[in-house]
Amino acid sequence: MILKVRKVIFVAFGFLSLALAILGIFLPVLPTTPFLLLSAYLFAKSSPKMHSWLLSTKYFGKIIKDYQTKKGVAFGLKVFALIFLWTTILTTIVFFLSPWFLDLILILVASLVSYHILKLKTLK
Repeated sequence: MILKVRKVIFVAFGFLSLALAILGIFLPVLPTTPFLLLSAYLFAKSSPKMHSWLLSTKYFGKIIKDYQTKKGVAFGLKVFALIFLWTTILTTIVFFLSPWFLDLILILVASLVSYHILKLKTLK
């Protein structure tokens, strides 16, 4: 009984994490890769079917496999993530009027996300 409840909770959080990863593609302050890796972990522990499905997806599967087997992410993915992140943040700051402290928070979050991305091992 406890194992069944645990599986249901892990699958639910796996889907929540996957949803956040997908949102992270479009919202630069929300990191995609950590949520994607968390989804893979949760599905691996609870649903082999969902884990296999996630690994077989065209975009996400390669990222997860690279991270699991080689412990890093591709150089092109890092470059794309950083360019997209900073383009979106700077566009938001320049073209949308907001209090200065919100701009400062956006820059801080973007800097922390950039640090995280740069800290990941780069695959060739």
